[in-house]
Amino acid sequence: MRSLTYEKLFVGGRWETPATAARIAVISPHTEEQIGATPQAAAEDVDRAVRAARQAFDDGPWPRMSVEERLDKVEALAAVYATRTDEMADLITAEMGSPRSFSRLGQATGALAQMHLNLATAREFPWVERRRGLFGDVHIRRAPVGVVGAIVPWNVPQFLIMPKMIPALIAGCAVVVKPAPETPIDAMWLAEMIEEIDLPAGVVSILPGGRETGEALVRHPGVDKISFTGSSATGRRIAALCGEQLKRVSLELGGKSAAIILDDADIDRTVAHLKTASLMNNGQACVAQTRILVSERRHDDVVEALAAMMAQLEVGDPADDGTDIGPLVAQRQQHRVQDYIRAGLAEGARMVLGSSEQPYDRGWYVQPTLFTDATNDMRIAREEIFGPVLTVLKYSDERDAIRIANDSDYGLAGSVWTADTAHGLQVAAEIRTGTYGINMYTLDTTMPFGGFKQSGVGREFGAEGLSSYVELQTTVSADKLPDL
Repeated sequence: MRSLTYEKLFVGGRWETPATAARIAVISPHTEEQIGATPQAAAEDVDRAVRAARQAFDDGPWPRMSVEERLDKVEALAAVYATRTDEMADLITAEMGSPRSFSRLGQATGALAQMHLNLATAREFPWVERRRGLFGDVHIRRAPVGVVGAIVPWNVPQFLIMPKMIPALIAGCAVVVKPAPETPIDAMWLAEMIEEIDLPAGVVSILPGGRETGEALVRHPGVDKISFTGSSATGRRIAALCGEQLKRVSLELGGKSAAIILDDADIDRTVAHLKTASLMNNGQACVAQTRILVSERRHDDVVEALAAMMAQLEVGDPADDGTDIGPLVAQRQQHRVQDYIRAGLAEGARMVLGSSEQPYDRGWYVQPTLFTDATNDMRIAREEIFGPVLTVLKYSDERDAIRIANDSDYGLAGSVWTADTAHGLQVAAEIRTGTYGINMYTLDTTMPFGGFKQSGVGREFGAEGLSSYVELQTTVSADKLPDL
């Protein structure tokens, strides 16, 4: 694998010495040993990056290029990235413990697909249109929103950089990316790839850092929009700060999604799909189907099938192709998930399998854990755990299932499992959530993604994702406007 240590920050397209000596040590969640390091960006570094972005946007060529010229640059980046997806996947596995199979398909290859999908969306996007107004023809132009601060989480870092950075660049924005301190190395390698495509000065900066770095970016008056993916608690903080400046903001936040298993569902098929839908990426996925809703009549059969599936999961080194569940990203996350398991037991839920104890001598692992005899007011049913923990909840009838599914602060994802697809669509319409699956749950990243309630504000992916990086300008004229 390539070098995992960086000494400089990528500021406005150039590698520059950081303002302070502060460093981020990247620790393998499997070995608990350091695998690399990057600088930690300080407020002074954020200011340099935003000033460079501001100049690039206000005075530089990037927003004044044609859309086609900007698409050419993104295509060039995709071509560079395509030669390195396997190595990028292995790097993400080393950084945060994502199983190798998921890192290849759900991380690096998914990131590359996002570039190509955004290119396709941009070619059909109505950048300029003519409408008939009260006083004659009107031009509607979609103009870039300005300087964008993109704050990215650690769980699928490359996959979640792309629906922020790529549509922003296509729209003509300048972008300052802040990767999470757990996964800064993959972002710095992306910076090396960006350097190869020769963007104008100031258009992209990548600044690893923690909460202080993110807050400096959010508060900076030179930033026009913040795009954030992460916890609902941090999202509320960012929304409040952006509100003080009337700064544009989009937030993709947490989830506590319910999988409703109707009585006519094929249990074996359902449980086979839930292996991924509920436990992908070691359970560290905001869309994970972690509340399993089943009728009193089918409860025991579903619990038995879930327990059999989870007991067969391979837990171990995430670099092994056969691993299903790797370590959690950090020791604090391991302890957090173990605390939730203990809370479930303390509140009276029954642990069918699993443990709150450390299963190995090293590595931040948590055994896949299944709870039943739980109620929807327990913490394990209400709070986002972000680990391989599933909670089975009983319902009396379909209306009760819908009530339980909706009885949540979150509304990001969900699913229904049934032999009647048409009826499944009716159930979907009753659930207050942004994305939904019938007999599956997989993101369609050509379509809008986001949440209801505390799961966020705004949408990513598809035309709606691109729309979040533009402002609408309406132009009327006393004279006839030229043809478009």
